[in-house]
Amino acid sequence: MGFRSNPLFIKHFLQKSVQRSNLYTVASSAPAVCENAQVRNETEIICQLVTKVGNARDLDSALNSANLSDQLPPHSIFQVLKKLNNSGIMALSFFRWAENRTSSRRHTTECYNVLIESLGKIKQFKMVWLLVDEMKSKGLLCKDTFALVSRRLARAKRVKEAVEAFERMEKKYALKPELQDYNRLLDTLSKSRHVENAQEVFDKWKNTRFSPDIKSYTILLEGWGQECNFLRLDEVYREMKEDGFSPDIVSYGILINAYCKSRKYEEAIELYHEMERKNMKVTPHIYCTLINGLGSEKKLNEAIKFFELCKGSSDCAIEAPTYNAMVGAYCWCERMHEAYGVVEEMRKCGAGPNTRTYDIILHHLVKHQKTKEAYIVFRKMNGEPGCEPSVSTYEIMVRMFCKEGRTDMALGVWEEMKGNDVLPGMHMFSALINGLCNDNKLDCACKYLQEMLDMGMRPPDRLFKHLKKILLGEGREDIVIVLAHRIEKLRNIPLIG
Repeated sequence: MGFRSNPLFIKHFLQKSVQRSNLYTVASSAPAVCENAQVRNETEIICQLVTKVGNARDLDSALNSANLSDQLPPHSIFQVLKKLNNSGIMALSFFRWAENRTSSRRHTTECYNVLIESLGKIKQFKMVWLLVDEMKSKGLLCKDTFALVSRRLARAKRVKEAVEAFERMEKKYALKPELQDYNRLLDTLSKSRHVENAQEVFDKWKNTRFSPDIKSYTILLEGWGQECNFLRLDEVYREMKEDGFSPDIVSYGILINAYCKSRKYEEAIELYHEMERKNMKVTPHIYCTLINGLGSEKKLNEAIKFFELCKGSSDCAIEAPTYNAMVGAYCWCERMHEAYGVVEEMRKCGAGPNTRTYDIILHHLVKHQKTKEAYIVFRKMNGEPGCEPSVSTYEIMVRMFCKEGRTDMALGVWEEMKGNDVLPGMHMFSALINGLCNDNKLDCACKYLQEMLDMGMRPPDRLFKHLKKILLGEGREDIVIVLAHRIEKLRNIPLIG
């Protein structure tokens, strides 16, 4: 590999760009909203304001008092809605507020679609269908909208409704599906862990409503591969070939991934050699799959071999995901100095690193209880372009500090996240609230549960039961009743807006 073990290397890597003297000092929050002269545009102002307000009730008045222009470009509205992707209720409030302020005098299809995505995440499907009808009345409806609705229904385990949504596209809304739309439905069902339902749809509609192409088959191959069901995978593979479709690069990649997922590495490598014998171009994705699989099994020498083959291939430009796979392979073997060496090579080659690179490193550092080193790496991210922490990064750090019993640090990271206009998702709220419960900071735990509910997220049953048990043990039944009422209201009363 060329990444020599050097006792000073890790120290050099970790110290580079870290300008803080106190290891456990959390960066200060963003400056006051709307008062910072360096805020570049109204989109950023709105994003900061929304993050600071934190609930839909106060959003309108906050936006009205923010001295924003009367005409907002659709792109700005779209960017804010994307930022609110984890907060459907706030997204809907902002959408309605911005309705009469868009420079185009109406919202775009893209704005509607991103709102539908965020409302689907919190299972507000009655409101989703009202928006679909609204789009139709304004001539904005497209087939992409139905793909989003089907995906959200499938992920909510409402598979029958997901298929019905696809059928309503033509029956009620007069949008005739084409082959790519059928394939997208199959892909939606397969990727939502409902490949058996995807197979049923395929078998039922094959050669009656649509004629499958090779992509239809590869979607099913991937779905059965993810389930490690090689009996069904082989059936689809045979049917594909019987229907005149020869396996292509995508098919081979899916089969290799399925074998790696099932830890059948000899079969995966044999498929790689079969591609070579057929003079098929091996893609970076296939190299990445092999390196990831072999690395996770600590078969480091074999992972390095494929990494070097990828680098030496004239047909294959090495990309950030392949480097990230090699970073992960070294991390699995706890050879962090070599992992950091790959990061340095990425930097020299202009192939990264990116946020995902650091998330991989953080995951393994936390796993091996290297808390201080993880925090230094986390602090380093903000200073490197393209490596800014994402919601996944913040979740890793919050979980780490909660597990360590350092909820003060977890809260500091949380505030920094909000200062950087990143909104938490359900899993991150759950991690923090559980950590606060375990640290017996019940008032704080209730505060964040209320914030979670304000954003339209219903807490997992296990989380609320945990908090409820501790509150009842402290004789705080009144708080339990209030929280239970709010959760029940969110579960049973659909949004109308």
